[in-house]
Amino acid sequence: MWGIWPAKLKSGKISGMLSEHQARFLANRRVGHLATADARATPHLVPVCFVVSEGALYITIDQKPKGDVRSLKRLRNIVENPRAAFVADRWDEDWTRLGWVMLRGPAEHDRAQVLLRSRYPQYRGMALEDLPVIAIRIERATSWGDLSVE
Repeated sequence: MWGIWPAKLKSGKISGMLSEHQARFLANRRVGHLATADARATPHLVPVCFVVSEGALYITIDQKPKGDVRSLKRLRNIVENPRAAFVADRWDEDWTRLGWVMLRGPAEHDRAQVLLRSRYPQYRGMALEDLPVIAIRIERATSWGDLSVE
């Protein structure tokens, strides 16, 4: 199903833009794809590890074997054009099981390594403290398909 829903807490209050189904679907995905664009609107898409918390999507820049991480295209794009999108999906040969959630909003740098380290044990041994984190403040969440969790 296609949908744009605000998430409701048990108290009935609106929190962020995610429905409970969307939030569960994202919590069960291990990889997503971050889309950024430069000032000329040239798109750039990369697979990323992520965590969603309190109305924001967090993606850390981890240690890279080559060069300065601050020169990464996704970071340069965010400086030039802060609009970003992210999608996490599930593919299955049984097309009734296909599904995805897309998040859109302004991207900014933030510190969220504690959340990311709790989700990805691989980050626990990395020196991430001085590396950038991308935070996308969720303004819009859309989804399609089967968002059930296996």
